[in-house]
Formats: sequence, structure tokens, C-alpha cells
Amino acid sequence: MDISEFDYDLPEHLIAQTPSRRRDRSRLLVFDRKTEKTNHLKFSSIESFLKKGDALIVNNTKVFKARLLGNRKTGALVEILLARLVDSAYGELWEGMARPSRRLKVGEDIIFDQKHHLELVKEIGEGRWQVRFESSQVRQRIVQKFGKVPLPPYISRSTVPSDLRRYQTVYASDEKQGAVAAPTAGFHFTPSLLSSIEAFGVSVIPLTLHVGPGTFRPVQVDNIADHAVDPEFAEITKESAHAINRVHDKGGKLFSVGTTSVRTLESAKVKNGEIMPFAGLTDLVIRPGYKFKNFDHLLTNFHLPRSSLLLLVAAFAGHKNILDLYKLAIAEEYRFYSYGDAMLLL
Repeated sequence: MDISEFDYDLPEHLIAQTPSRRRDRSRLLVFDRKTEKTNHLKFSSIESFLKKGDALIVNNTKVFKARLLGNRKTGALVEILLARLVDSAYGELWEGMARPSRRLKVGEDIIFDQKHHLELVKEIGEGRWQVRFESSQVRQRIVQKFGKVPLPPYISRSTVPSDLRRYQTVYASDEKQGAVAAPTAGFHFTPSLLSSIEAFGVSVIPLTLHVGPGTFRPVQVDNIADHAVDPEFAEITKESAHAINRVHDKGGKLFSVGTTSVRTLESAKVKNGEIMPFAGLTDLVIRPGYKFKNFDHLLTNFHLPRSSLLLLVAAFAGHKNILDLYKLAIAEEYRFYSYGDAMLLL
């Protein structure tokens, strides 16, 4: 299929620039793949689609202040967006995006103040660099003191203090800090809603995928079969794998919260019908024709045109169905993208 088949026109005013006043009061477009019926609800109504013994599979990664603003020795401003830790043998080696990058040189320092800097180690193409911090402690101090929340490029405003809290799920784990983009389908859950869901007998099972900046990159090839994605760290612990398999064995349904949870679940090996725990990099691309094996239903936000995430949801719900649903959402003035509304695909 050609990537032009995954395009759509979105009025600019439907790109959500701020989160909803209450997480669970965002809107929810429900689509049943069997009956092809749709419904327009508030997000808190998701409880009505869950049954005792089901499970929500959530990505507990935590976004950190990965956008660093420093200076070259000339005084020129440089932005470094950290993407992922590569090695920690000698200090910390990270991969990141630098801009403007045209005049940057291998070996030069990006300076934050007299005591804090990072070194440009290697250019790896298209504004991507390997950078080194003297130690993990230095990197943590730089992030804490000089870092900013890495809001998506389609949010055309400066960050505000509340973004550090709202551009984050309520179940993000301090021990799983490492994402530079949030798993936004989970934004709609509140602690009270999750407590109510668990009290009803529905499990909330965590896994981890540290979302990188490539999530916003449009597909740049015509044939979607040629598209590749940047590798991202993913993990399913032994405890979570056991919990998932127990739900499956007892006939419960698995609701994947977000495309990042889908990619993590689908990256896991299956042995004798059971998901195996793993931890490592995944570069799985899911496109129409893919056969899903490890979950039943998908909760997701609305995604960018010509994006790998749109390919994934089209693979799950059908290409025509997804484009029709997006047209409906636009006509009904749903809010799109990270701070926008949600869709439940049954």
C-alpha cells in the first residue's frame, strides 16, 4: 500500500494544545469491529466495556525533561533532545537529536553553565548525534536544572509547569523514567477511575516502552512495506507476563492501552501459548496485513496522518474503517493528538 492512502485533512483548531480540565472527562469514540457500530461517550464510560477478569495493559514509562537548551563556545544556542541511553561504561553515552546541527563538530562541548556540559561524540545522520555526559549524576543534574518537558512539535506553545504533571500518565513509574514522548492513550485515566476499575475485578498490568522522538516522524517512503522505525527499549517483567497469561487462561480480555503497549505485547515471544518476559530493543513495525496475537481490544488517541501509529491502528481495525472513523471524529469535532480525545476499538 502507498502511504498516501493514510492521509487525511485535519482542521488546525482540532489539534489539542492543552489537556482537558479533567482527564476522565475527555471524549471517547467507541467502534465495535464486529458490528461496525459507533458510539460517542465520555471517557469515564470505559468501565462499561470492562468485565470482571479482564485486564488493562498499561505502559508505565515516565517522561523526563529530555529537551536540553545549551550553548556552543561561540554562544550559539543549541537544543539537544535526548532519545535513549546507549552505553554507561565511560560516563553516559546517549543518542539524541540536535538542532541546529549543520555546524556542530565532533568533540565540541555543549555548555549549560560553568560546571555542566556534554560532549558531541559522533554524528549519526539527519541531526542525530551521540553525546556523552561525564557521569549519570552529571546527566541527572543537567536534566533537572536545564531540561524542559519535550512537548510534541504540533503543540505550538511554550511549556508551562503543569505540563510536567499532565504530559504524563498517573501510573508512570519513577523507576521507569526514560521516555521523551508520552504514551498518551493513558492520559485519560485518573487514580479514582483506576481504583474503581480494579475494585470491579479488572487487573491493571504494567509493561514498559520508552517512547522516543521517532514516534512523531512521518513515514518518508511511498511503499509502507519499506518503512522502518527507530529502536526503543521495551520490557515485560516475569510478574507482568505471568499476570497476562493468567488473564488469558481464565478467559479474560486484554485491553491494550495505547499503541506502545501494543508494540511491546507484539514484540514478546509466545511459547506454548504464553507470553514470555523480555527486556531489550524493539523496532517492530505494524502495518495492514499484520496478524495480532497478544491482545483483544485497543484504546488509543487519534494519530498524525502518514504516521506509523496510524498504520498500526489501521492494521487492527481496518484501513477503510479507520479513515471513516477519523472523518467522523473530525465532523464531531473531537480533539486530536497527544492532549486530545480517545478511541476504543473493540
